[in-house]
Amino acid sequence: MNNRIMDMPCADRPREKMARFGPGALDNAELMALFLSTGTRGRSAIDIGRELIARYGSLGALGSLTLDELTAHAGLGPAKASKLAAAFELGARVAREQIRDIPLDRPELLYQHFAPGFRQLHQEQLLVVLLDTRLRHAGTSVISKGTVDSCNAHPRDILRPVVTRGSYGFAVIHNHPSGDPTPSNADHTVTRRINEAARLMQVKFLDHLIIGKPSPDRPSYFSFREAGIVTS
Repeated sequence: MNNRIMDMPCADRPREKMARFGPGALDNAELMALFLSTGTRGRSAIDIGRELIARYGSLGALGSLTLDELTAHAGLGPAKASKLAAAFELGARVAREQIRDIPLDRPELLYQHFAPGFRQLHQEQLLVVLLDTRLRHAGTSVISKGTVDSCNAHPRDILRPVVTRGSYGFAVIHNHPSGDPTPSNADHTVTRRINEAARLMQVKFLDHLIIGKPSPDRPSYFSFREAGIVTS
């Protein structure tokens, strides 16, 4: 059985379909096929794209893989894996550019714009997102990087960039490499301490967001504001 894209009807080939109808007409596997370019014996680039999506469940989960993990998948190899990794990184950079004029006043917006930057991390990292008076993004500071189990940060370290840069407010974001965003006891403790310190410094603490990995069995993030713990 021949599964080559070149043997498909011309109107069904991804490149020709894009030229006629635009990129929105292509499904995820067809878009991935444009980066993969070629398949393997008995499997087209579209087949490989569909296999990857079926195996990992979503583009978000696929985008969280390291280059080595992508390369290990049958039918990819270093060159094709690099193209896919580059595509996901470009998407993440576009997302970061888009936040400049959008008020980050909801946890889903914080997740949407910052989760891509955590996709390939295998250790915890904590960011402080600086906000102006309209709650728009004014800068980002990496406060700490930890192990696969923990990431330590003191409230003074978190508030330092907020104060020195004269920000109106801030949000704290960190990830759980396990994929489960459920807060630990330490997460609860540090959030309460940050909340108290922000009140003393008279700056708005918008939220503490824990980012996990997409899964049909659990939420992709935990928001301390949604939980009623951050109320400033």
